[in-house]
Amino acid sequence: MYDTDQNLLDLDVELKTEVTLDMFKPRDYQKAFFKAMEHDGYKRALLVWPRRSGKDLTVWNFLIREAMEHKGVYFYLFPTYNQARKIIYDSITHEGKKFVDYIPKAMLKSVNSVQLAYNFVNGSRIQLQGSDNVDNLVGTGPRGLVYSEAALQSDKAYRMLRPAIAANDGWVIFESTPRGKNFFWELYNIAKANPKVWFCSHLSVYDTGHVDLAEIQADKDRGEMSEDLIQQEWFCSFELGVEGAYYTKYIDKMRIDGRIGNIDYETGHKVHTAWDIGYSDATSIIFFQQIGPMLRVIDYYEASKQGLEHYAKVINQKAEEHGWIYGRHFGPHDIAVHEWTSGLTRLEKAADLGIHFSITPAFSLLDGIETLRSAFSRMYIDENKCSKLIKALENYRQEYDEDKKIYKEKPLHNWASHAADCARYMAINVIRVREDHTAEDIDRMYNESQGISKPSPFNEYKYY
Repeated sequence: MYDTDQNLLDLDVELKTEVTLDMFKPRDYQKAFFKAMEHDGYKRALLVWPRRSGKDLTVWNFLIREAMEHKGVYFYLFPTYNQARKIIYDSITHEGKKFVDYIPKAMLKSVNSVQLAYNFVNGSRIQLQGSDNVDNLVGTGPRGLVYSEAALQSDKAYRMLRPAIAANDGWVIFESTPRGKNFFWELYNIAKANPKVWFCSHLSVYDTGHVDLAEIQADKDRGEMSEDLIQQEWFCSFELGVEGAYYTKYIDKMRIDGRIGNIDYETGHKVHTAWDIGYSDATSIIFFQQIGPMLRVIDYYEASKQGLEHYAKVINQKAEEHGWIYGRHFGPHDIAVHEWTSGLTRLEKAADLGIHFSITPAFSLLDGIETLRSAFSRMYIDENKCSKLIKALENYRQEYDEDKKIYKEKPLHNWASHAADCARYMAINVIRVREDHTAEDIDRMYNESQGISKPSPFNEYKYY
């Protein structure tokens, strides 16, 4: 219950006995969220708030109120179980309180330290959970969902549980700082466009005032935070991309130049494909044309847990539907090594299906990344057919070492990896589809680009 004329700091919740919730004192910028959810009737909320602005503590106290007033199951979801334990279960606020301390003792029946569950005397249950195991939650019928660090979670975590929320007339809250233009960014744009359905709050440290700007500047001067990370964490910028991202600024430049849009197939020129073949997860295929200096990415396909027969059918259907004539198909450098259970290598199996792969040279990972970066200046990408590829390239980033507080040399392996690897293979192989160059021209250009005089690695492979 919520009284618009009553100060949020002194709210009472009436159950069978009167319980006063007076431990949490919301800051001014947090009050609009409570008003929206408890008085204005919103059932969808998205909070883009800066670091240390009290996102979790705010939502946690709203969740307590909901569990006290409305009997039900409530899930508080983090990217992983360990994060749920660290951020909520084991965490202590700057005031020296544990999160469980905000639940009135008269209302708390028990706490399960294994399941990270808080059981209320009225039958409600709040459970902390990692969304990486969201399959285990299907069928549980939650009345409320909270996605904390939502920018690090996938759309699957919401997609799988959304029907239950709709069936129970429940609510859902997403809260996070930005992490580039991923699912959370897309959801943010949906929320902004539907203000009657979504309560959307996008604040920066200018709005909250909870941290002195001089402290942020000092972090930058000491080299503890880069400008990109400051913009992301304190000013909640989606535009500067993910700290440690490899390609975000190149994609932004393409948008500014108008090179991401409707990119049609050019008749009279062959379509080539680059593949990243997953052995236990996703397989990605990029369809591209090289026309003079222009690299035109016209389509993208990705699927999981499918055999090569499935992908052969896909590329044949696309060719038939669009009138494409294929040139070369470029597979990953290890395609000739991995075998099916039949004993055939993937290279051999593909050949049986009519896909004659050329093997991508075994460039080092960093050399391949630089090759792709160089290719962006002459690249055009279809915005609709390649939307998942674009999103992956924007979010492909270095792995972060939490102990040393630095980014590692290697990329983080996540949902963006397969598409990004596929794009890297495309960039490495583009030089091999230029119709106006001889083999000697290709060798010479490769050597000049690398500043070396030895033969190019393209000569080291037999191609099919």
